[in-house]
Amino acid sequence: MLAVVPGTAGAVEGSAPAAGAPLPAPQPGAVAQASDGPVERLIVGYKSKTTEAESNDAAAKDAKDKGKKAGESLAFERRLGTGAALVGLGAELGKEEAADVMAAFRADPDVEYVVPDRRVYATAVEPNDTDYARQWDLFEAAAGMNVPGAWDKATGAGVKVAVIDTGYVAHSDLAANVIAGYDFISDTRMSRDGDGPDGNPADTGDWMNKGDCGVDRFGRPVPDRDTNNSWHGTHVAGTIAATTGNGKGIAGIAHHATLQPVRVLGWCGGTDADIINAITWASGGTVQGVPANPSPADVINMSLGGGGACSPATQNAINGAVGRGTTVVVAAGNDNVNAADFQPANCNNVITVAASDRQGNRAAYSNYGAVVDVTAPGGETALGSANGIWSTLNTGIRSLGNETYAAYQGTSMAAPHIAGLAALMNQASPSMTPAQIESAIKTNARTLPGSCSGGCGAGLADAARTLGASDGTNPQPPTGKVFTNTANVTVPDTNTPVTSSLAVTGISGNAPTSLKVAVDIKHPYRGDLRIELVAPNGGSTQLKAAGSGDSAANVLTTYTVDASGAAAGGTWKLRVTDVYSGDTGYIDSWTLTF
Repeated sequence: MLAVVPGTAGAVEGSAPAAGAPLPAPQPGAVAQASDGPVERLIVGYKSKTTEAESNDAAAKDAKDKGKKAGESLAFERRLGTGAALVGLGAELGKEEAADVMAAFRADPDVEYVVPDRRVYATAVEPNDTDYARQWDLFEAAAGMNVPGAWDKATGAGVKVAVIDTGYVAHSDLAANVIAGYDFISDTRMSRDGDGPDGNPADTGDWMNKGDCGVDRFGRPVPDRDTNNSWHGTHVAGTIAATTGNGKGIAGIAHHATLQPVRVLGWCGGTDADIINAITWASGGTVQGVPANPSPADVINMSLGGGGACSPATQNAINGAVGRGTTVVVAAGNDNVNAADFQPANCNNVITVAASDRQGNRAAYSNYGAVVDVTAPGGETALGSANGIWSTLNTGIRSLGNETYAAYQGTSMAAPHIAGLAALMNQASPSMTPAQIESAIKTNARTLPGSCSGGCGAGLADAARTLGASDGTNPQPPTGKVFTNTANVTVPDTNTPVTSSLAVTGISGNAPTSLKVAVDIKHPYRGDLRIELVAPNGGSTQLKAAGSGDSAANVLTTYTVDASGAAAGGTWKLRVTDVYSGDTGYIDSWTLTF
């Protein structure tokens, strides 16, 4: 017999209902139509000075009389703040029956209007940004990061993200969120701005000719070909916090966060010393000769790196930043080798991010290995630009051009996805430490839908799932095997159970006493749903009961089940029943962690 451990279901399953558009008060004589779905109540507005407008008893009597005329059982329930009467219909009525009842009220000259008491739902409105459809990395079911599902909980408001990179080139899709930063490039040749460190982090371009930066240890020229301006920091910044809902361009993951450009990369890259100062300053530490940062970062993104071990100097700077409460996110590197040989990916106290492609495989270029913490979409433009990460850029090849957008690929593109997610978490639970944020991201990652050789950390980051668990506690990553089904299963509103199956293999003996069941079900009215877990032996337990009092949308939570009475191996099923009519939904995904 399975049993749900009391008190372990997630506290956050959905979001509070959003305010809908105000219902217009019909003019005298206007006809208010019944809604298309079933109607349970009506809102009746009586004309001022009428008895029904002033007396609940009179309104109750009128409801009863109108019900007799329409052949239905009506009852006055309560007075609304506007003075209108809320009238119950005794049961759900279809469109035609509800229209008959409303006609009885409309025939009364004392009634100013009658409208159905419509159900409204929490909605995460799809952004109206013109290029949002290109951002598969945010929303596609197969290998996107499930970002829109997190926006009901957080958008990054009040959170500061430092982008330690090539600086910033002006872009109207970023300008509203950019705050003052700093330029830490100390070599004037590298900076191309004629001076050393200063308060202007403008990106002056990083184009190079073949061999400009000498040769590598094999005697090969660096770079090995002529290159143009990358505007790298601006592309990274767009993924994190481009303005969203402004009718242009792209949507940023943490689009209400602020972006602080911190310039360390220019011609021929950057130096450890400059990067160390940048980490220290961005996180609120003191750098000699540099004014204090008035807006210390909650999150740092470093989409940069090089070969070799993490130096003690760099590690000290990172430790100082984390000690001040700043989460540090870094790219794993793009050489298709073990990230243990690349810094700062191999430093401690950072979140090291590998890259996945649009199909959910480890991207062909991405580094891998035990130092990787998590994977995020990095794209693969070799498979076509539509498979890259679309973000803010500039058209300038070897000088400043016009603002534009373009697709890039790389772990440089994957890291800002996690920086954006960390910013969302920081807003949702400001008391979480960097270690807790990292743990929650890893705990709530889902299995990569494609292949990963060499190690991709905890899997593909999932923003909605992570925000559902971001409660200020210190979640622990799963220690056992994880099984996930991401195939959508429609849940009809016919009181007919549907199931989604998981084949569990490679585990002997009985299931644990604390089996984790993570559920992601999309439904506009989750109170309609009864959810059960069915073990391979047919035994079942109810994870969630149906209840008309729960009017929020979606089920996004993790249940803990004592499943020790069943064998672990075999086919497990999630059984979902919609016990009420009027709405449909679907099982998006579910996961068992043993």
